[in-house]
Amino acid sequence: MAVEFENFDFDPEQLREKYREERDKRLRQDGNDQYIEVKGEFAYFEEDPYVEEKIIRDPLNKSIEVAIIGGGFGGMLAGARLKQKGIEDILIFEKGSGFGGTWYWNRYPGASCDIESYIYLPMLEETGFTPKFKYTNAPETLEYCKVLSEKFGLYESSCLQTEVTSCDWNETEKTWVIKTNRDDVINAKFVVHTNGPLSKPKLPSIKGINNYKGHTFHTSRWDYSYTGGDSNGNLSKLADKKVAIIGTGATAVQCIPHLGLGSKELLVFQRTPSPVDVRNNTETEPNWIANQDKGWQQERVNNFESLLSGRMVKEDLVKDGWTEMVRMFVSALRTKAPSKSKYLKWTLQGLLKKDFYLKGPKSYLLTKTAQEVDFAEEMQMANFNKMEQIRSRAQTIVEDPDTAESLKPYYNQMCKRPCFHDEYLQTFNLPNVSLIDTDGKGVEEITDKGIIFNGKEYEVDCIIFATGFEVGTGFSRQAGYEINGVEDMTLTKKFESGAATFHGMHIKGFPNSFFFGPIQSGYTATYTYALDQQSIHLAYIVDVLKKRNLSFIEATKEAEKEWISEIIESSRMMADFQENCTPGYYNNEGKINNIPQNNRYGGGAVAFYELLEEWRSKGNLEGLEIH
Repeated sequence: MAVEFENFDFDPEQLREKYREERDKRLRQDGNDQYIEVKGEFAYFEEDPYVEEKIIRDPLNKSIEVAIIGGGFGGMLAGARLKQKGIEDILIFEKGSGFGGTWYWNRYPGASCDIESYIYLPMLEETGFTPKFKYTNAPETLEYCKVLSEKFGLYESSCLQTEVTSCDWNETEKTWVIKTNRDDVINAKFVVHTNGPLSKPKLPSIKGINNYKGHTFHTSRWDYSYTGGDSNGNLSKLADKKVAIIGTGATAVQCIPHLGLGSKELLVFQRTPSPVDVRNNTETEPNWIANQDKGWQQERVNNFESLLSGRMVKEDLVKDGWTEMVRMFVSALRTKAPSKSKYLKWTLQGLLKKDFYLKGPKSYLLTKTAQEVDFAEEMQMANFNKMEQIRSRAQTIVEDPDTAESLKPYYNQMCKRPCFHDEYLQTFNLPNVSLIDTDGKGVEEITDKGIIFNGKEYEVDCIIFATGFEVGTGFSRQAGYEINGVEDMTLTKKFESGAATFHGMHIKGFPNSFFFGPIQSGYTATYTYALDQQSIHLAYIVDVLKKRNLSFIEATKEAEKEWISEIIESSRMMADFQENCTPGYYNNEGKINNIPQNNRYGGGAVAFYELLEEWRSKGNLEGLEIH
């Protein structure tokens, strides 16, 4: 049966071709190498502008049970879950002046969360905290970090304003020796690396970037002393300034409306437009959380994550822009599924491995039945339809037709992180705001006075880099220190030919270590959910070791090898989809197939954490050498 295109007001083949063209013009040979590391002459981009008072203390020299490196949600949750198990001898190292991680650094005007706060902020039941809105903002998130840290006594177990400089395995003592920039020397039985992928700012490698004489800063180190105002906006000091911002990703979508209102003139330099859908934030109803049954948050998280994994649920509890996308897809699947059992096999995660997104259904006619090909194509029609809605929104809101066209994203939903905002598109109707669409090329050059694109120099007083964080670079570069394991094997050397872990957390040759992150693990848009699940897993393992009077744990060679095979096999579900996406950090800047074992678990977050829960239920720590 052929797919009935007449139900859609677009030509699918023309859209496929348009998507291909837009992707191809943005593909670059240098991938992540197009970005400069913030060190040397660029080190000031990473300096902490939020320090209120420098902490003065003597160097520490002691032995502890668990060292946690990183004070974002990963470090806070690891500490909280360990303390719930009665494991108190911990020490958290954090280079910032407080807990928060990404939310400590991201204080730009308008910074807020795009995931529902009742899901995103973990352990709400344990802390009794009630978010003011369905979608929380950065100040409230940072406030919650303080609440969570105080609840579990994490401040008393922390070294703030402290950077780890080395982490070395001591074979004789069977401990990790951790050194810091404060001359601390800590011997830890266990070490948890929760550095996080969204902490180290990245800069584009633009010709002449170090020639500019005006003011510059990165959005993750917002300079309010220059702009005035705070996280709520009111950037009064920009009233006489001509400002340029490079980047139109999720961060830029949130801060550009405030820059547009505050600056004399704003120039927005865009390489690829973001998909900007309706936000429609609402206040939390009084006593709503208090009236929920025990366990309500985990139920809500499971409901949301199940939908994002393409699973059937009786009711969508969240009903927001994220789940709307899935509801559209699921609706399309149900119309074509020949039976419920057949439908269950065609979950979103399974469909992602089918190469019909840009090549169309014909490539699968030889291996799939006509009915199955129809089914897959119908899902792509739902994706086209959703993106047409987003493009139509830009067309309707933005008054200038050329600007509106430039703000239309031509790629599949989930190629880039979806954005939800109700003032971003409207900002381009302001007389002082101009969009400089580079048509995928990016900025050509930066001079001492401003920015050059297409042969024209734009003189500005200030350049703001909304260019995100280092996500695709190596662990040691992101973390700022090397890890030396058994027989002086460095983690960089270990991963030279690709990541090698067991469950993404344990690494052969690096005993008594736990690694938090998305590589070879379950990834979800709700990153705090992933971090909490990893923290629960960590606390379980350390608790079992203590109860059994054991002090050594390490992935076996066999378990690591089997897990790598599992990752490579399951990641094929995502490979075709990501390869056909426009470049970005979701697909490693378009270079997703160079090392397939560096991918995440392809079965989705829910399946991955169910796998860990089943593993824990066996109680034998299978795949780990212990003694």
